[in-house]
Amino acid sequence: MISTKPFLSVVTPTLGKFSKYWLERLLSVHNSVQFVLVYPPDVKPENINDPRVKIIISSFKGELIQRLIGLLNADGEYILALDDDDFVHPDVVNLIGDYFKIFPESWMLRLNVECINSSDETKIKRDWDDIPNIELFDLSCKNTDKSYNDKTNQYERLLEMPITPLNKKFDIRYAISPSIDRKDMHGRHPENFNNRVWKAEIVQKALPEFIQSMKVFEMKMLGALVTIPSWNLDRSLSLFIQAKFYTPDQVVGHWMPSPGQIRFIQKPVETKEPRILLAADTLVVKRFPQYGYLWNLFFHQLYSLPKTFAKAIRMNINKLLPVK
Repeated sequence: MISTKPFLSVVTPTLGKFSKYWLERLLSVHNSVQFVLVYPPDVKPENINDPRVKIIISSFKGELIQRLIGLLNADGEYILALDDDDFVHPDVVNLIGDYFKIFPESWMLRLNVECINSSDETKIKRDWDDIPNIELFDLSCKNTDKSYNDKTNQYERLLEMPITPLNKKFDIRYAISPSIDRKDMHGRHPENFNNRVWKAEIVQKALPEFIQSMKVFEMKMLGALVTIPSWNLDRSLSLFIQAKFYTPDQVVGHWMPSPGQIRFIQKPVETKEPRILLAADTLVVKRFPQYGYLWNLFFHQLYSLPKTFAKAIRMNINKLLPVK
């Protein structure tokens, strides 16, 4: 019997405001791929005539819960979380297949991301460069060079991705003073989940426990009090997976070199809606309080709340002012 299980699932939470061009480019990804689009309850889904598309209506609105539902319903062996204004290379399935044949023990593959201004249509719509052939890379040596650019991998080889150093000690200075910048998060480790290809098996093993961590407390008479953060599955799920299966200094995957396989579309800073990320980060530190790295992150997010609220107030005031 021939298996109909897709090789890759691309999971996208959406408000249904994506462009026709974005959808056209998404559906140009070929070979064994499934597209999971998750809409909020008050939005009518796009009518897409493609059997590879699975449309889900979420019971709740919000990036975190919509993407979480998409991940739970993804059927592929591998998963890629993609926003509805970013683009992925049409040959990405071949790349993923080649990579995991060579590195079957890897948890994830970090794709190379091109950051493009939303107004630069020429760069957004230009033809994709060919993906480098992984088999031609020098895979015999460890990547110990620290002089990489944290934003983009310009090397002509795969770079090893070590697990996030969760066992770093909690730095009390972060809890005392909001003016001290964190430095423990610098490095090649995969702090974020989106735009990386993850092995579905390891993601879906962590998801039930991640959902369970949303329970704040439980009483026989009242049932469970559940918190559902709106944002930040991107970082919180990646850190949750690594904390659940943590082994110090483990190599969990690799980082592809340029040319890019993802096009991340950057919107003007002033148009970005302020998002409170503390709630989702709290879920991780609540479940894994033994890791100092997570406490450093928690206090960093805690002290960023006033700035977030201030930006939200400014944006709302600007909306009320008459246009000049």
